[in-house]
Amino acid sequence: MNVIPVDIDHAEHSVGGSGGHWFRRFTHVGMCVIPFAYHLWGDTIAGAVSMTPREFVIAVAISFIVIEALRLKFGIIIVGQREYEANQISALAWGAIAVCLTLILAPQEGTGLEAGKYTIPIICGLTFVDPIMGEVKRAKHGMRGAVIVGMTVSYTIWMGSVALFSTPFIAALLLAPLTVAGEVPRVRWIDDNATMILFPLIALLLLHPLF
Repeated sequence: MNVIPVDIDHAEHSVGGSGGHWFRRFTHVGMCVIPFAYHLWGDTIAGAVSMTPREFVIAVAISFIVIEALRLKFGIIIVGQREYEANQISALAWGAIAVCLTLILAPQEGTGLEAGKYTIPIICGLTFVDPIMGEVKRAKHGMRGAVIVGMTVSYTIWMGSVALFSTPFIAALLLAPLTVAGEVPRVRWIDDNATMILFPLIALLLLHPLF
């Protein structure tokens, strides 16, 4: 198993160096708008191409898979990507597909942002917790320090969702740590952009009848 060191400085291995690294971080955080756009304007956006919101997300997921396959075929890496991503599925592709799966599979009860009671904290957990934990590790505070900070941020997001979007408290209590758990595996065959979403998403699908 090809293991990634916990305190690796990704800026040194990113296309564009430090600038590319921070471009990647800000792009990551910017993805937090996706669930809000989906629940507020999904019908309008998808309707422009005569699709339902779910069909539109499926089409986007398929497009990412095709684009990623072509990128891998030609060994292309862009600004912010890391050198090793020339020969493996990129973090961007893992994250994009995982976000799409959340919007497709997660229960969506109610209307407007209330329908995002699960999609919003799951996706925002990825967009905020991942880069923050990454910077804590990059600052040489180790996995323990990263987990403490990550848990604080994750619970803030989930409890905020309880207050704002009627997320069940028990769901927030149980699923928030799974976002952080998704950051722990340090392997190259799957990116934490996927596991930080898939861990809470799978648990939600299994436990949802209890919520």
